[in-house]
Amino acid sequence: MAAKGRKRTSIWDGDRMPTRLSNGPRVGCGVAVLRDRNLLLIRRARSPEAGCWSLPGGKVELWERTEEAARRETAEELGINLGALELLCVVDYVAPEERVHWVSPAFLAKEFEGEPALLEPEKHTGLGWFPLDDLPSPLARSALEAAEALKSR
Repeated sequence: MAAKGRKRTSIWDGDRMPTRLSNGPRVGCGVAVLRDRNLLLIRRARSPEAGCWSLPGGKVELWERTEEAARRETAEELGINLGALELLCVVDYVAPEERVHWVSPAFLAKEFEGEPALLEPEKHTGLGWFPLDDLPSPLARSALEAAEALKSR
């Protein structure tokens, strides 16, 4: 614990480890699920980017690896189990006006088991497969950057 009257300069408080960093960016993850050059997207119901078509994914929990979080979030949201994942790009979503800053690796999945379905209707209002050259609008930052990375391959 910091001495009385002295400001803490570290996130560490004695032997305790932090459970949340309040002044830094948050860590998320996303998955570009691809089938026959069609990208699976879900429409967000909540901010940030409410109403935008986005990649499945979400926040990375403390002590969770990003690939594990991507698999967990996709299974929770869509009920599918992902095969091999490949890092596609890293998305930096910075919106000071919304007081939001996310850093999110986006993975590519070409194989999965199950048929995608919306399992969290309070969070998502749509689901669809879209050709890379005819994506819906508006697109969330993650979907936009993942699509650009896919097209440049």
